[in-house]
Amino acid sequence: MKKIWIWSITAALAGFLFGFDTVVISGADKTLQALWGSSDVFHGVVVIGMALWGTVVGALLGGIPANKLGRKKTLIWIGIFYTISALGSALSNDPITFAIFRFIGGLGVGASTIAAPAYISEIAPAKDRGKLVGLYQFNIVFGILIAFFSNYLLNGIG
Repeated sequence: MKKIWIWSITAALAGFLFGFDTVVISGADKTLQALWGSSDVFHGVVVIGMALWGTVVGALLGGIPANKLGRKKTLIWIGIFYTISALGSALSNDPITFAIFRFIGGLGVGASTIAAPAYISEIAPAKDRGKLVGLYQFNIVFGILIAFFSNYLLNGIG
């Protein structure tokens, strides 16, 4: 049972990254817009909104790899998408490149909404299924909280 809790918590970290990734951009929003001199519409729809577009696509299509590869392998690929997105976003020097890497992260976020709860529900015994899948939901909210906290701590830096 201890292994199932560890595996469930690990899979539920996808929810943490979902919440964190969704909100953390708000701390850099105005700074990025000023840095790149982008219009309000371009900045909102492309630079900031691209992660949302990726999330929609990832949620719509996330069941395909989850069914073909299995939930566990899909979660590994989601982790790879998150890593590529984080590194690419951090190293981007222009709004289009930044938006592309945010879209990749959004694909991971969207696919995680399918794969993580499904994986947890498959490995969990019936009596613990609700609370273990609930870890994913809890981690979404926890990720949002930590993103706001980190934005607060980093406010005014660079």
